Amino acid sequence: MAMYVSLLQFTDQGVRNVKDTRKRSEAATAEAEKMGVKIINAFWTMGAYDVVILLDAPNDETVSAFSLKMGSLGNVKSQTMRAFRVEEMESILAKIK
Repeated sequence: MAMYVSLLQFTDQGVRNVKDTRKRSEAATAEAEKMGVKIINAFWTMGAYDVVILLDAPNDETVSAFSLKMGSLGNVKSQTMRAFRVEEMESILAKIK
């Protein structure tokens, strides 16, 4: 499985309903599992992003579908990045000639 880091910002709707953020997180975790994505951890943060999520997914298409589904609910907008584990980075660096 590939790892991803997703940076979330609450929308106006998400901020208005911020008291439900834990419930939304639980619902997102359940939906992720149905779609083949595993939420490894979620962190509520201060600064430019409100939540940081670490995800495992089988491929870019699956994590993109999950991100789009969560965004379509109107509470968050996201920026998702592929993250490489140490062993993956070693393999990538081995290809540099």
